[in-house]
This record gives sequence, C-alpha cells and structure tokens, in this order.
Amino acid sequence: MDVIDRANDLSDWLLAKQLAAQTGRRPAGDSRADCLECGESIPEARRVALPGVALCVDCQELLEKRQR
Repeated sequence: MDVIDRANDLSDWLLAKQLAAQTGRRPAGDSRADCLECGESIPEARRVALPGVALCVDCQELLEKRQR
C-alpha cells in the first residue's frame, strides 16, 4: 500500500466518521489492525472498544486537535 492509497483510505474513513457524527451513529465495520495515518498497530482493546476504529490513539489525538 503506497502513500496515496493510505491517504484515500484515511479520507474515506474521515468522511464516514463525519457523516456518522451528523446522524448520531458510530461508523460501522471492522476495526483496522494498523493505523491509516502512521501504520503502527492498533491495540486489540481499542479495536474492540471502538468498532470501525482506523487510527491509533496518537494519530486520533492529532486529528482532533487539527479539527478544532
């Protein structure tokens, strides 16, 4: 998977997350084993707790800071 593929996957995931926030639903689907942004593995506890998670904690925090 190259950088463009990862950017497209991240863009798709962000759109789904924003649409879900507008409708009050959480994005459905399988959680990713690795972060879309940095490629690091996402701990199993996070994947179980947040269905459809695609970012590790660090990248999620950075994303939320950028969106403010």
